[in-house]
Amino acid sequence: MKLLVINAGSSSLKYQLYDMTDESVLAKGLVERIGMDSSILTHKPTGKEDVTEVSEILEHTTAIRKVLDKLVDPECGVLQSVDEIQAVGHRVVHGGEAFKGSALVTGDVKSEIRRLFDLAPLHNPPAILGITAAEKNMPNVPQVVVFDTAFHQTMEEKVYLYPIPKVLYKKHHIRRYGMHGTSHDYVSKVAAEVVERPLEELKIITCHIGNGASLTAVQGGVSVDTSMGLTPLEGLMMGTRSGDVDPAVVTFVMNKEELSISEVNSMLNKHSGLLAISGSSSDMRDITDGMEAGEPNATLAFEMYEYRLRKYIGSYAAAMNGVDVIVFTAGVGENSAVVREKVCENLTYLGVELDPELNKVRSGDPRRISTPNSKVDVLVIPTNEELVIARDTFRIVQENK
Repeated sequence: MKLLVINAGSSSLKYQLYDMTDESVLAKGLVERIGMDSSILTHKPTGKEDVTEVSEILEHTTAIRKVLDKLVDPECGVLQSVDEIQAVGHRVVHGGEAFKGSALVTGDVKSEIRRLFDLAPLHNPPAILGITAAEKNMPNVPQVVVFDTAFHQTMEEKVYLYPIPKVLYKKHHIRRYGMHGTSHDYVSKVAAEVVERPLEELKIITCHIGNGASLTAVQGGVSVDTSMGLTPLEGLMMGTRSGDVDPAVVTFVMNKEELSISEVNSMLNKHSGLLAISGSSSDMRDITDGMEAGEPNATLAFEMYEYRLRKYIGSYAAAMNGVDVIVFTAGVGENSAVVREKVCENLTYLGVELDPELNKVRSGDPRRISTPNSKVDVLVIPTNEELVIARDTFRIVQENK
């Protein structure tokens, strides 16, 4: 079966085409600047030269049509016909409490995703745009939605509820949901393979740290706690997000600076984190370069980032009464040896012993970076959320034949 995985943003659309006979990627690409007359489509067919095209793409339906055109193009295509695509899988960030797993797209499913717009206003509306656009271009092809929040639906009530009036949960479903579920699910399964132990026996802390970042405590293969909450703002210090702050800061700043709700929301989501403290960049590469050059603000930003990350790891070790494996993944986790080094330097109380040389190795493969004597296996595992979406899509389509 050949299937297309789509991750739609408000002005972008990422895609990967899979052949599920061997889970190989036939092509992948990105459409940027949707809604403008200078939209950019970058198409990367496996075994052929990449293609970049600039044209007017005003909405997602046109974007997907152009992607399909590229997939069957005689020069850069990988298919004889669009009819070879037998399913489409979509990433959807928020599934609320309605979805404990992936689902075949129906009218009711789309209605529920729309109902959750308030919980993910930046993510769920574009997902619906992607689903609708795919349906228009491939009306007879089954569509599947895979939710970032679904993996965390195993958390217990004592973990996911906030200590606020419970009527707010009953009326508005205000609770902790978590994000990056497909990534945490994927790397925890790969971690069990790397350490050659049954997943059901392991206590794993997965660190998905990129521009957005979250940690998850995975015990027995299920999520028992995660750092993001109702929205992706809670938890770790991130590229432009504040992470945890005293809730009173919000009303205090609104009063002192005369900010609106939308302005303070923008401040916490887009103008905080590494960017705010460094004063120059949200990119960890720039931060570490600045730290090495002796820039005080870059050094402070790094130290705050590392401290909060390490503190969450410690709290999850406490939550599970121990930890067998710590996994670093996503952009920062996979590529920043200095972040991994500094975090592990201060986890010796857990028995963590990092191998400095292994930590410096750059590789696209899962690898262990701890010493043989380390009581905790420390791993770097490249995440593959698209593959998780492809596998779930394949399974659900097969089950519904």
